[in-house]
Amino acid sequence: MVFHLAHAKMRHMNAVTVNAKIQGGVPCFTGTRVPVASLFDHLQRDYTVDQFLDDFPTVTKEQVKAVLDMAKTDIPTHAERVNA
Repeated sequence: MVFHLAHAKMRHMNAVTVNAKIQGGVPCFTGTRVPVASLFDHLQRDYTVDQFLDDFPTVTKEQVKAVLDMAKTDIPTHAERVNA
């Protein structure tokens, strides 16, 4: 279990970079000029991950999975707490 968590964290760290000289410093998929927001824009327009990858061949499926994992993990930090 510890190896799995460490591997997932390493995968997440390698999926996205921010560089002020690339796309004005917006988060991009590592090794590309593709903003991470482009993935979510595609998904909002009902494109599949495979269609996104076809449109942006420099992005890997592993990078997309890592970004989706990061988003899934981060959602609870933005949830409104309700006492029922």
